[in-house]
Amino acid sequence: MKVVILAGGFGTRLSEETEVRPKPMVEIGGRPILWHIMKIYAAHGFKEFILALGYKGEFIKNYFINYRQLQRDLTVCLKDGSVEVHDGETEDWTIHLVDTGPKTETGGRIKRLASLIGNERFMMTYGDGVSSVDISGLVRFHEEQGKLATVTAVRPPARFGGMVLANNHVVEFKEKPQIGEGWINGGFFVLEPQVLNYINGDATDFERESVEMLVAENQLAAYRHQGFWQCMDTLRDVRYLQGMWQSGEAPWKVWAS
Repeated sequence: MKVVILAGGFGTRLSEETEVRPKPMVEIGGRPILWHIMKIYAAHGFKEFILALGYKGEFIKNYFINYRQLQRDLTVCLKDGSVEVHDGETEDWTIHLVDTGPKTETGGRIKRLASLIGNERFMMTYGDGVSSVDISGLVRFHEEQGKLATVTAVRPPARFGGMVLANNHVVEFKEKPQIGEGWINGGFFVLEPQVLNYINGDATDFERESVEMLVAENQLAAYRHQGFWQCMDTLRDVRYLQGMWQSGEAPWKVWAS
């Protein structure tokens, strides 16, 4: 099953980083967050990716074009410019890099990948969020539900501590509790090919248009993920994820090495 990753947005809320590179290339632990996302899928055996590129997509292309050499020891002969790549382990991934336009909406980016997706079930997520979600369990859940689409529903921690007050006294204090009963779109979709019929073209916003149509037709299932999930929208988020990685306690690291 192919994995589509939307990696073409402008990342305006993270302008400190995205002035010079696309958001999916912002690094956590010396690796782009895009690499972390792909490692999550690969850990469950899904190793064919379609990256929907847009803003500064050449950075992502160059990263993967040079990936093998950058991960291995090299011998460079300056006389003739030859490069010998020494043996070593690297990811056995197949990556399709597709320019889907700098201003194309999320649905339009998916629609532009139709020829690569084909008439097969596929997965889709965004290039800016990591999670400990059980991808294999998500796929099984989707198969059981028999819907055209499944979204991973998450309840992220609130940004601030919560308090319960009574008569000017604090009777309960919770440090950054999880958001009450509210579930939000955590990405990590499983989609049937018919979902492409719910996308009109480049201007289609997948979340506001296509997903709402699927809901109206009772074709969207929700896989409740109670574990870790974190998007990377701001510099604060980058620092938070970086701190977790450096501490050796990154919950999204579901791969062995």
